[in-house]
Amino acid sequence: MPPDVEDAITTMGSVNNEFFYWVSIALMMLIHAGFLAYEVGASRSKNVLATAMKNLLAFATIIASFFFVGWFLYNAMPSGFVEMTDAAQAALPWSDNMGPNTTDSASGIFWGAFALFAATTGSIMSGAVLERIRTSAFLVLTVLVGSVVWIIAAAWGWHGSGWMLTKLGFHDVGAAGCVHMIAGFATLGILLNLGPRIGRFRADGTPVTIRPHNLPLTMLGLMLIFTGFFGFLMGCVIYGPGGYTTIYGSPTTLSAFAFNTLMGLAGGIIGAYLTSRGEPFWTISGGLAGVIGVAAGMDLYHPALAFLIALGAGALIPFIGKLLEKFRIDDVVGAVSVHGGIGLYSLIMAGVFLAGYPNTDGNPSVSLWGQLVGAAVFAVLGFLPAYLVSLGLKKVGLLRIPPEVEAQGLDLTEVPATPYPEGIPVTIMRGDTGDIVAVPTDTPGETVPPTQATSPVEVK
Repeated sequence: MPPDVEDAITTMGSVNNEFFYWVSIALMMLIHAGFLAYEVGASRSKNVLATAMKNLLAFATIIASFFFVGWFLYNAMPSGFVEMTDAAQAALPWSDNMGPNTTDSASGIFWGAFALFAATTGSIMSGAVLERIRTSAFLVLTVLVGSVVWIIAAAWGWHGSGWMLTKLGFHDVGAAGCVHMIAGFATLGILLNLGPRIGRFRADGTPVTIRPHNLPLTMLGLMLIFTGFFGFLMGCVIYGPGGYTTIYGSPTTLSAFAFNTLMGLAGGIIGAYLTSRGEPFWTISGGLAGVIGVAAGMDLYHPALAFLIALGAGALIPFIGKLLEKFRIDDVVGAVSVHGGIGLYSLIMAGVFLAGYPNTDGNPSVSLWGQLVGAAVFAVLGFLPAYLVSLGLKKVGLLRIPPEVEAQGLDLTEVPATPYPEGIPVTIMRGDTGDIVAVPTDTPGETVPPTQATSPVEVK
């Protein structure tokens, strides 16, 4: 081959590589548009702007902190401890690789993809803590999860040299454990210290439904998240001149990911629809649960098997949600159920159905034991730091907003604007007791006389 042709092919491969991850980053931005819409819809009307601002600030603080800290940790800690390897030194923020450099077309684009993974991980818990957490406390916790905890998990279990791969044969190709399980268990630790919203549970522990002020917007938000997931999964493969490999270096194709992402989405929706008896929130959340449920092994599953695994994942989440309610845990958007519970389920299913499958480079084969040990490590790593830091914030009175502020709404106290200056119509529906209920209201389950419920009510 003539040298000029060889040079042209090399250049084309480099450009294609950059463009592939550029598209991945752009699609992953839709996840954050989805988070914003999802959580704004799930909030009551008195908290919508504060919720939106919290999402914007989470994204910004995680991206910045990931540049200064997170990318270094990923490259320095595959062995389990910080080691100043060449890769770690190249990831330091003052390195020549961490800025414009015509001789390095890879570092920035890979950092960008991982920064979006970090922002996704840190933002997962934001919906669970709606309407009662201090913004300052939230930002401390989201940076902890997004720029420190998850990336240590990724270095250990989502890296071609990570000790969980080299010692255990760990397999989590779609980041069900290192992203979703870490975020879900961190959320659980925070919720235990944060407590439920005022009025979420009666004195005897009976849960009271606080309905979202805009359920269609919440459902639209999840559809955006589904779309963004294709960018997320693009970032889970390594693209090079020889084709695609997984993060572990084993060969794969985007076709495998396409088959199992779509079958997972379908199975999860159907499973959640059946067990929730058509409840809209759980049904559409089932789609996300289905994709997470197959994520750990989606490079290897047959699509029919992926559908069945996802069916089980979607079917499980309403029951996990009810279990949390028994302990008076108020998870507004089901983050612990969908991400924590199904992230764990995904790792176990990979151990059950992929046991004995060989890994590359002489690493141990996939095994149920390796998956269980990895899941236990992720559970502790996700839960413990978030629990301890949120407990410390609680002890010094910096975790939760005062009750009077919660009653008034965060928009009134934190945001110099109003989302609905002309008021919004309130849906009239019949409650569990047969009373006519105005939704949304500031008091859960507030009833209005039938004479006042015959026309739309405005919330000023």
